[in-house]
Amino acid sequence: MADYYYYNENRRNNFLSNLPTATKNIIITNVIVFVGILVNEGFMVENFALFYPASQYFRPWQFLTHMFMHGGFWHLFFNMYTLFFFGCVLENTIGLRKFVIFYFVCGLGAAALHTGVQWIQAASMMNAIGDGSATAMASYHALKLTPTVGASGAIYGVLLGYAMLFPYSKMTLLFPPVTLSAKWMVAIFAGIELFTGITGTLDGVAHFAHLGGMLFGWILIRYWKQKGTLYNRQ
Repeated sequence: MADYYYYNENRRNNFLSNLPTATKNIIITNVIVFVGILVNEGFMVENFALFYPASQYFRPWQFLTHMFMHGGFWHLFFNMYTLFFFGCVLENTIGLRKFVIFYFVCGLGAAALHTGVQWIQAASMMNAIGDGSATAMASYHALKLTPTVGASGAIYGVLLGYAMLFPYSKMTLLFPPVTLSAKWMVAIFAGIELFTGITGTLDGVAHFAHLGGMLFGWILIRYWKQKGTLYNRQ
């Protein structure tokens, strides 16, 4: 009887212990930060969300910290759900060190492209402001006060990395329940993000951050492949 309880206790404890180290710690950190947001949202957003560099709220560390901030439970849940399934496979394939590098390169690349697009938008607004446009002035003011949060850029990079390493594995959407090979599913995601980003549909979503994560993930995987070090776990 003692052996039976010992066995089941080990089974209960193995869920977290069996997760790859980086994926597990990233998920845990995101959950802890989300609790901090629930406790004091104003402080957390003002200091750790990513603001446009011309904003009074911008701080350099926000390029990193915004990756652990989320705008609500479902935002957090779906990002961590995706990381759990695809991050585990990717980390187990390329190793902890490379996965950490990959994850943060994707996240920082996402922030860089997003900020670059904001800079282009801001330049257009400034020209219009120079012509006396009150609408452009209001838009520029809103741009400076709008925070960007979420791990989505890094998560899209993880999806891209998974599709590059396992292009013919099957992926099924929760809704609609469509099943496609990974390379086509991720290509469709990228196409949707590009279309919605250019057209401005689904306002409030950082489409170019998602594309930035995928772009930098693609570059890094290609670099490691060309060097022949992708599967070198050192």
